[in-house]
Amino acid sequence: MGHKYIGISRRNIVILVACLALVALWTTQPLAADKDAEIRDTILRQIEAFANDDQEEAWAHASDGIKRRFGSSQVFIDMVRQAYPAVHSATAIEFDRRVPHRDFEIQVVKLQGPEGKRWDAYYRMVQVEGAWKIAGVRLQEADMGI
Repeated sequence: MGHKYIGISRRNIVILVACLALVALWTTQPLAADKDAEIRDTILRQIEAFANDDQEEAWAHASDGIKRRFGSSQVFIDMVRQAYPAVHSATAIEFDRRVPHRDFEIQVVKLQGPEGKRWDAYYRMVQVEGAWKIAGVRLQEADMGI
């Protein structure tokens, strides 16, 4: 049996290498949709942990800066329960826009608190060792419009 020789031109090799480089680059860059899903998942997991009174799970989604500031999961939960009841006991959640910044992302979340009041929550998200963590939340009363 004879062997069939397939010739590949330099041009085809260059094209093949360029395509492989693009695929390698594309697969190492997280897609925006993946980032959105990861950030939303982190926020939802923490809100769910608050709802289930699982302080260790809620604490796990906090950034190192938050952990240093509050020192323990109990102090953290007590602060959230008192100062952020719309986050601690949200009755409705709707994700809005995500605003990228150089070293962090802001995820806007529309919340309804336990008393029925609506809030815009601005979650400051940071990536630590490949995982998204919550570095802070600013609440603002939602504009009810017309």
